[in-house]
Amino acid sequence: MRTIKRDIVGAFILSSDNKLLLGKSHKGGVYTGSWIVPGGGVDEGETKLDALKREVLEETGINITDAKVEQVEGALTGESEKTLRDTGERVLVDMSFYNFVIRLPKTSNEVITKTEDDFVEATWFSTDKLKGLTMSPPTVLTLQKLGYVNE
Repeated sequence: MRTIKRDIVGAFILSSDNKLLLGKSHKGGVYTGSWIVPGGGVDEGETKLDALKREVLEETGINITDAKVEQVEGALTGESEKTLRDTGERVLVDMSFYNFVIRLPKTSNEVITKTEDDFVEATWFSTDKLKGLTMSPPTVLTLQKLGYVNE
């Protein structure tokens, strides 16, 4: 199996009523079956912030241009198998994650999401209800770092 390396941006989107937006990968995507945050690969020549804005808009329909955005210190790594859409080839993706916290000025009920890309089943979770969810390892590690999930 071929391995591809990717820099990935992840969006920990919090509403003003302190809910976190999680979803799942489309069938064949990375971390299938686990709750993940929206995000995706950084294209060549693109900054991480530009990639974040593009990926969040593509995956959720949310424009974060006016939101408060902070990068989480330190990169995480992970790997997962994935089926490439254009060729159907199954590959191992070796990823470096650069995560960001995005604070929206609206409540979760006011935020309209539309999932049309790799991110499906978009659901808002109260941050005190995250324990016990099956989440991808990088999502869990970042939520631990942010103090939302205990180790």
